[in-house]
Amino acid sequence: MLNQFSRTELLIGQDGINKLSKTCVAIFGIGGVGGYVVEALARSGVGSLVLVDNDKVALTNLNRQIIATHKTIGRYKVDVAEERAKEINPNVNIQTFKTFYTPESSGEFDFTKYDYVIDAIDTVSGKLELIEQSKKADVPIICSMGAGNKMHPELFEIADISKTSVCPLAKVIRQELKKRKIKKVKVVYSKEIPIKPLESDEKIEGKKQVPGSNAFVPSAVGLIIAGEVIRDLIS
Repeated sequence: MLNQFSRTELLIGQDGINKLSKTCVAIFGIGGVGGYVVEALARSGVGSLVLVDNDKVALTNLNRQIIATHKTIGRYKVDVAEERAKEINPNVNIQTFKTFYTPESSGEFDFTKYDYVIDAIDTVSGKLELIEQSKKADVPIICSMGAGNKMHPELFEIADISKTSVCPLAKVIRQELKKRKIKKVKVVYSKEIPIKPLESDEKIEGKKQVPGSNAFVPSAVGLIIAGEVIRDLIS
């Protein structure tokens, strides 16, 4: 009998569909990367999604974020993503947190309830805390090493953090994890040398310079992450 996941079932079988329907994936950061992760997981039949982001859709998100339209400007990203995901799959269970994830706010989350954690946030301290909490709970995590200031989606690859090179953010995370004696963290990163962005009138709290971005790099990273998560969950 045909259903909305029939084409996926042709690739992963009914057992795979059943596994996905029983899993819970937490996505931290619902922006250019995270928004596409939510989209792909909802379309793949993942049963439960936890969406974490305290930001609202802004005008400058329109160039790259799948949840951003002129109608959604000013709304919380997690609310827009939840609404979109339920329009795709009405049966998906979604929990939202309007939270800026930091070491201080990490206590709001019980990582033992997640089958997979996706890091699509921007801050180093937040990424490190996500990794530490996931490791403590023995939950797999995959981290985006950043999609800003890049023009070549075809250069992104999946690797262990210890195998990364060139990427400035990956270098910082790699060094910090070594200090913490944490090994084996799966990441998506690129060896493309970042472009220095032009000056901008936009201001972002906590950043000296606003990163440049586009419609095709963050989306590619999000879909790479989603594909890896799906394959891991059904294996």
